[in-house]
Amino acid sequence: MPTKVTFGEFFKQKRIGLKKTLRQFCAENKLDPGNISKLERGLLSPPQGSDKLEEYAGYLHIKKGSDDWYKFFDLARIEAGRIPEELLKDDAVVASLPILFRTLRGQKISEKKLDELVQLIRKS
Repeated sequence: MPTKVTFGEFFKQKRIGLKKTLRQFCAENKLDPGNISKLERGLLSPPQGSDKLEEYAGYLHIKKGSDDWYKFFDLARIEAGRIPEELLKDDAVVASLPILFRTLRGQKISEKKLDELVQLIRKS
């Protein structure tokens, strides 16, 4: 089973990947080291505004549209208990979310509904 990575841990991994100490990273990007330390340790919630997340992603050299870009945003949304915004723009995905949630909870769903969900996921 894969280990769950938090937003803060992912942020820290990316910063360390740049070979920057916390203080170096914060000084170069005019950030408060105390707040970034709290963010990395999970004591401060990830920002929810796309502008701030994009700003941080830029500082971490995360390429827009990359897998890491989506992971960065998804981890921030997940920790806030929110569904990633891109998914909410697709009416078919939104309509299928209850099926997904029931499935994840281990509740029985019909074979037909499960097939519909699989087909929807494959299209995305």
